[in-house]
Amino acid sequence: QVRLVESGGGSVQAGGSLRLSCEASGKMYLTNYMGWFRQAPGKEREGIATIHISIGETVYADSVKGRFTISQDNARDTMRNTVYLQMNSLKSDDSGMYYCAAGAGSWWKPLSFDAYNSWGQGTQVAVSS
Repeated sequence: QVRLVESGGGSVQAGGSLRLSCEASGKMYLTNYMGWFRQAPGKEREGIATIHISIGETVYADSVKGRFTISQDNARDTMRNTVYLQMNSLKSDDSGMYYCAAGAGSWWKPLSFDAYNSWGQGTQVAVSS
């Protein structure tokens, strides 16, 4: 079991930046990758960034590529890790609830909702134009 707690959300004007954090604890040795998803009202939850814990490879959705950066702190710790999402040049379309997730499967479709088995409660991001 992996516990995920997000923080860092808030309100910002378009063009501004935010940094989200996800503190992961528990059986991290069962986790292969961690990602960030977001969900706007009335829309499906979409994967936007993910990182493979042991090799450090990252994957981004086209909608955030070049603006968002995912990183991690404790890749070698088997019981905890912190994953960050640095968000720059924010747009109103970036508004929504942001969720951290952890996956134990293969690195085949790392932005797919089905690839993840642990989820945080989410942190709200509001970007005003």
